[in-house]
Amino acid sequence: MLTDWDDYYTDYFYKQKSEVRDRCHPQIFKYDDGQPRNAIVLVHGLTDSPYFMRDIGEYFCTEMGFDVYIPLLRAHGLKEPEDMKDASLIEWRKDVRFAVDVAKESKGKVSIGGLSTGGTLSVEMALTNTQSIDGGVFLFSAALGLASHAGNLAKIFLRTPLAKFFDYIDDSNLTNDSPSGNPYRYSKMDIGAAAKLSELMKEIDGLTNNNVLIQPLFAAHSEADTTANIDEIEELVNRSKKAEMFRIGKNFAVPHASIVLKSPVLSFNNSPLEPSNPFFDKMTKSLHTFADKYGLIDRH
Repeated sequence: MLTDWDDYYTDYFYKQKSEVRDRCHPQIFKYDDGQPRNAIVLVHGLTDSPYFMRDIGEYFCTEMGFDVYIPLLRAHGLKEPEDMKDASLIEWRKDVRFAVDVAKESKGKVSIGGLSTGGTLSVEMALTNTQSIDGGVFLFSAALGLASHAGNLAKIFLRTPLAKFFDYIDDSNLTNDSPSGNPYRYSKMDIGAAAKLSELMKEIDGLTNNNVLIQPLFAAHSEADTTANIDEIEELVNRSKKAEMFRIGKNFAVPHASIVLKSPVLSFNNSPLEPSNPFFDKMTKSLHTFADKYGLIDRH
């Protein structure tokens, strides 16, 4: 049921499959019985890859009957990631739109969701393309704002020409193929790419000031998240008419990306890098109940 999304390369992507790191490929969880099905596009976060969305994707498919499409954002997951210095918000939007257009071929309702930056892109798509996103919105540690007091200072810096300057003088490698390296994520945050996220967050601020999501919204977030501001998500949920938030207490210390992980991420030498979410099963059951409540689950 899980396959590499090879058509993503032949029909759309600007790189060859051989240029992408192992297990970082765009993915599809899909039934091949010819039945019309609801579909969801799940978008990964900044610097990581579709690998992070596999556990959530598998749940949507096997337990909820969705066809699942997990695109690879431009400049991500590459063996030679030099393109990240020219990261393009325009291209990331195109990546999401392409995946949504393909998801329509499942002939059911189309939902969207994502982790971190993938969640931010999902909110934008849902607000600006209500006809295409006629299902739900599912956010996991969505980055609508940066966490902590320092977040405001970071956003100011990232929106200045200095960010681009420092990005180009930083020649450290984004990939770490040593035994302790992460096979599924770049080894550091690229400043240019982070600046694009800051630009996207600013645009989302403007959109959400004047609009609310009309789609059912499910958001999961950890109070211990030191990357994405939980207050921004809570505000979005409170302003939405059909919304629910799965909130993990700070004392459980679930970090930003772990919220989508049923199993921990291991290094090349199998040492743990990122822990799993101990509430993954409880979270997905809440997600399932929410989707069922709003008629988002097929009955085959």
